[in-house]
Formats: sequence, C-alpha cells, structure tokens
Amino acid sequence: MKKVFLSFAALAMVLVSCEQDQNDANLDITQEVQVDMSDFTLLVADDDIAGKSANAADKCHSMKNLEYRLQKNPGLQKKMYDIEYQTRKAIAMKNGNGKGKPGGGGGGGTPPPIYTGPVSIPVVVNIIETVDGNVTQAQIDSQIAILNQDFNNNNPRTSNVPSEFAGLVADTDITFTLANVVRKVDTRTSWGTNDAMKLSSQGGIDATDTSNFLNIWVCEIGGGILGYAQFPGGSATTDGVVIGTDFFGETAAGGIYGKGRTATHEVGHWLNLRHIWGDGRCRQDDFVADTPTSDAPNYNCPSYPTVNCQSNDMTMNYMDYVQDDCMYMFSNGQNDRMRALFVPGGAREGLVN
Repeated sequence: MKKVFLSFAALAMVLVSCEQDQNDANLDITQEVQVDMSDFTLLVADDDIAGKSANAADKCHSMKNLEYRLQKNPGLQKKMYDIEYQTRKAIAMKNGNGKGKPGGGGGGGTPPPIYTGPVSIPVVVNIIETVDGNVTQAQIDSQIAILNQDFNNNNPRTSNVPSEFAGLVADTDITFTLANVVRKVDTRTSWGTNDAMKLSSQGGIDATDTSNFLNIWVCEIGGGILGYAQFPGGSATTDGVVIGTDFFGETAAGGIYGKGRTATHEVGHWLNLRHIWGDGRCRQDDFVADTPTSDAPNYNCPSYPTVNCQSNDMTMNYMDYVQDDCMYMFSNGQNDRMRALFVPGGAREGLVN
C-alpha cells in the first residue's frame, strides 16, 4: 500500500509539473501575440495633403471611397479593425518578437502564420466603354503582364533602388491570370467613385465571385482620377479595383501614368496596403515597419534622397504617388501585410484555397 501511495504521489507531482509547464507555455504564447491597435485609423488627415500631380491627375481615391463606404456601412470599421488586428498578430508571430508594429497590449491566442506558398489570383476584367473594343485585348494583356512583373520583382527599373532600401525589396510571389473579360457599351463619360460601375442596377457590371476572383472595372471615372480600390473587409458586391480607361495597361493616352502602375498601386490597396505616407503627417503611419515615415505623397519623379520626417522617403514604392516609370518596389514588410490575408480565416483566403 505504501508503494502504491508513493506512486500516486509521484504521478501527481508529474501532472502538476506538466500543467505548470503548459500554463507557462500558454503565457508565453499570449505574450507573443499581443499587439497595440492604438494607432489604427481609417481616417485621412483633414487638410488636403494629397493634392494633385503636375498634370492635374488625382492619382488615387481609395481612401475617399473608404469614407463613403464607412458612412454606408456602420459595421465596416469593426470588420477592418479585426482584419488589422489579425494581420498584426500574424506578423508578430512571424517576427518572433510579439510586438508587430507598434508593439504592446492586445489579445491572446495563437495567430495564423504568414502564408508562405505561391499565390495565383484569377482576374476578371469588367470593361465599360463608350465604343465597343475601345479597350483592346493588347491593353488587357499588357496590364496582366505588368502586374506579374511588379509583384514578382521583375520590374527592370528595380535596379535603381538606392542601397539604403535595396535589402528591403520584396518578391511577393503573387501572380495574376486573366480569367474572363466582360464588356458593356455605355456612353457615360464620368462614373465617379461611388461604385456605380460595379452594379448592373446602376448601369454597370456586377462583380464575379469576389471571394475567388479579383475584379477590375475599367471605365471613365472622371475628374482626373486614375483609380481606386476597396480594402479587405468591404462588401462582396463592390469588392475589387477600378481603373480609368486611359490608365489601364500600357496606353499612350495615359502619359506619365500610362505604363500600368495604377493597377499595381490599387491592387496593393486591395491587398491591405496603405499609402506609404499613411494619409497623414509624420505621426500617422502606413502600419509597415520597414517603410520610412513621411508626411505627404511624392509626385512625378523625385530625386534621391527626398527627405521628410527626418528620414529619406521611399519614393520608388508602388504605394507612393510618383509617375509610373519611377515606382518599382514593394517592401518586405508590405509583403507580410499582403500575405497575412491568405491564411485560413484571412480576408482573402479564398484566393488560395
């Protein structure tokens, strides 16, 4: 009997020890995934710091479209907050520091890892044109080729990245394939930025299965606007990217914005990237650790170094506002943000599952 008692006592000590080890492990995991959301915002600075380029092009209306969508859908803010929270948790786990950017205070649980496999995104191009065939197949093919070039670090101008940023250039391993082209003739010359082109009820073209396809609408937006995108978390009905006809693919009509990089910029938004200056002054961030802080967009083709907020701007980043020939990189941190969307439960998981 004494032997049996001693055996049970020993077993109890082992179980208590294992339980303590498990509790310690859970504590470590909880500490690992804590993130700070105190800097998260969906607002643009009150002053119009974006302005326009030298040729009066209003490069991107993604944030203004977001303001419109937030007014229409009160639940959107919470949904985007949750996506951002999961993104920061995933990046914190990948980095192994539990802090993400910025670090401290948040929730527990084990975050999903950053998706590491190749990603292939099928694209449906919805064209609303004033004359049938105005947007040519060559134009469409050139746009798909440019997206593949840029997202796979094959832009020939990337060799111009300054040494300061050379180690940060990302190959996102994301490719795009043309799945379908849908055309409609409409004489409207200004569709605006309130998503009418995405709805057949308003004369546009309804989206194709936005869980599994990237939808791009090509039309006359008007107002000198090059394009805009919907961020992850918005309505499936309007999910996708809109590009002005003159700025889709390679087009002489687009001038300095006629080399297809508007789509690269807008697809970046669609994959959860913010403008590189964070749509605010020096204290407002783009939520990416390896992109320098800036206080406004850059236009045309700025020289290096261009200094703002006491650091050199990454003007050649696709998420700035420079002309097409002068943007030629995503950063590793931006790649992490995009890839966090593809994990199970992520906002774009349907594209890989």
